[in-house]
Amino acid sequence: MGVLNVTPDSFYPDSRTRDISDAVSKAAQMEQEGADVLDIGGESTRPGASQVDLSTELERVIPVIQAIHQRLPHIPISIDTQKAEVARQALASGAQVINDISALRHDPEMAAVVAQNGARVVLMHMQGTPATMQKQPTYDDVIEELQRFFADRIEAAVRQGIAEDKIILDPGIGFGKTLAHNLAILQNLSRLKSFGRPLLVGISRKSFIGLLIAGETHPVPPPEARLEGTLAATLWALNEGATGLRVHDVAPTRQAIQVWQGLKSQ
Repeated sequence: MGVLNVTPDSFYPDSRTRDISDAVSKAAQMEQEGADVLDIGGESTRPGASQVDLSTELERVIPVIQAIHQRLPHIPISIDTQKAEVARQALASGAQVINDISALRHDPEMAAVVAQNGARVVLMHMQGTPATMQKQPTYDDVIEELQRFFADRIEAAVRQGIAEDKIILDPGIGFGKTLAHNLAILQNLSRLKSFGRPLLVGISRKSFIGLLIAGETHPVPPPEARLEGTLAATLWALNEGATGLRVHDVAPTRQAIQVWQGLKSQ
């Protein structure tokens, strides 16, 4: 899943698009490099980010989705949004997947939009909101919390008419988690396979990678300097049961996966 941000403030500057033409160009490049899905977002969900109003988010994403769908009709498009109206218009414009970081909790109409359109939906775990999630997140046992959360959200989604085979789970790396929480999730991903649903993992260039690179004595490298660390974490996640990856760097990730798969097949 290649990331295209139609925002001015996403945490990794190279993921931002300047205009529709730039978005289409980057989308075409990602498809050529091996992306299976394009994830388009018009509201930054980095730690500390504030919400964007409905009209602004629509103005950002709908023309881009329409243009990309017209240029690249065969590649699925995911809309990264918590708002039912954005999801509704995105699906009408060519999107096929709803990537909802609130797991259908933010907007009471979101489940109906997903169900009525037969769309696939990503249910992500997050403690708090983007504005508050990194203010001292705490868990007694983060994996048990995720298991309870996903059991609840799957049941709620199915109850509201969403077919279970349309559901994808995302443990929400970096969304209300400390370094220790993120590591515990990645080390125990296989425990989340018990739900029988695909696991989408978003770890690309996130702060926990910078913290691991820095260690105890060095400054934390910025997102621009975290590619190699991202690739290491990506292969770990695959080995532990991840079935989807949300990434900024499609070509390097695809190459790393090909080598990893080649080694496993020998």
